Amino acid sequence: MIRISGDSVEVSGPMTMPGAAALLAEGEAAIASSGASAFDLAAVTEMDSSCLAVVFGWMRAAKVGGKTLRLVNPPQNLLSLAAVYGVAELLPSL
Repeated sequence: MIRISGDSVEVSGPMTMPGAAALLAEGEAAIASSGASAFDLAAVTEMDSSCLAVVFGWMRAAKVGGKTLRLVNPPQNLLSLAAVYGVAELLPSL
């Protein structure tokens, strides 16, 4: 679930394959409709590798909109997955 809070987008709940498409769409809509550039992942409860695809999709949407995306409070699991897949350096500045 996504909630816009000021200049931040708060993501909560699971970031897993079953909800990935919906989460991607919600994030893209939040990027398009607000000035928010920070995605706060503190309330993410579980994740799998689809989380990386969602984050990269949000990054593309932000770039198209002339914005820069930042991740706030990324879970260690996300950072570990990114390292395993060799894409950690592609994640937005933390």
